[in-house]
Amino acid sequence: MRPTGVLHLGHYHGVLKNWVKLQHEYECFFFIADWHALTTDFERPEGIRASARQMLVDWLAVGVNPGSATLFIQSQVPEIAELHLLLSMMTPNAWLERVPAYKDMLDKMNDRSASTYGLLGYPLLQTADILAYRAGLVPVGADQEAHVEIAREIARRFNHLYGRDPGFEAQAEAAIPKLGKKNAALYRQLLTAYRTHGDDEALATAQVIVRDQSMLTLGEQERLLGYLEGIGKTILPEPRSMLTDAARMPGLDGQKMSKSGSNLIPLRAEPDDVEKKVRTMHTDPSRIRLTDAGEPERCPVWRLHELYSDDALRERVQENCRGAAWGCLECKQPLVDAIIAEQAPIRERAQQYEKNPDLLKRILAEGAEKARDEVRDTLVEVRDAMRLTGI
Repeated sequence: MRPTGVLHLGHYHGVLKNWVKLQHEYECFFFIADWHALTTDFERPEGIRASARQMLVDWLAVGVNPGSATLFIQSQVPEIAELHLLLSMMTPNAWLERVPAYKDMLDKMNDRSASTYGLLGYPLLQTADILAYRAGLVPVGADQEAHVEIAREIARRFNHLYGRDPGFEAQAEAAIPKLGKKNAALYRQLLTAYRTHGDDEALATAQVIVRDQSMLTLGEQERLLGYLEGIGKTILPEPRSMLTDAARMPGLDGQKMSKSGSNLIPLRAEPDDVEKKVRTMHTDPSRIRLTDAGEPERCPVWRLHELYSDDALRERVQENCRGAAWGCLECKQPLVDAIIAEQAPIRERAQQYEKNPDLLKRILAEGAEKARDEVRDTLVEVRDAMRLTGI
């Protein structure tokens, strides 16, 4: 997450609740993306540090656990910058220019001179963030899939350019007999079927044969897997998107809740502030008078009921709105109560972390060290593949 301001309920329901779940199912790396924040706020960096601190407090308060996941600040892992630099040597500019988020940002800019390499290279830095940990899965919403796809393309290009050791094909051929006579013959048949006819089932079967062989070294296994697809050794695995069922949190104006839209409810808002904000939310525009019948599907408040209310209350809302039995403030009050109740333990836990800055620093220091160990291992292979290991 980019530390560019206060976190809100959209972050909680759209991302953080999912992170809390994922940390118990996978090895997770969650980082505060301060370098990414500089791509748009390079003239106003003074707020990044304070936002980063509050972001960490918010993560911990909602249940992201440093004992279950690795938490750190992006800039505290400088090896990421080196990987970003090395990837930039072989990434075509056209690949970066076609990323939808870059085009959208350019369209929003009043001053095109504010467009920097940092903005253009944003998806490449994201790629370094992913490939550095040789991540298998990246949890994203559907609107962010393009960033994972370009990471896959860059990994594929890197492996194609640098995954071929001298004599790669000869080494792969020499490893085939180690599969055993029967499996070696089957491997060659499947290799021909995939290369000649693009038979994906043949590829999948051959991959299983290779991975199941305990007599192969890791290097031999990687060569035989790479030989199947004609790409060489896999140095940087291609990540896959893990699409999340992120709840679309409506803002006070009915649009998606966002920092830039001034339509948000902060994650740790005070109860009075929550009540004031919910009471001013837009409602069904066709319901002008109290006696006018409403239609919940046209009302942003209804989308909050879908998140916060049980079936019985939602049924009452539908009935009382369409029958003009409730005014809009009566419809909103259960939401005010539900949001305040949801936020109360978050605010309480946040206060405990706010009082312990040394703990926050220790969490980030330990997380950064673990992250650096992972990235250093990746860089050893990347440097070796690019022949950057000295003379």
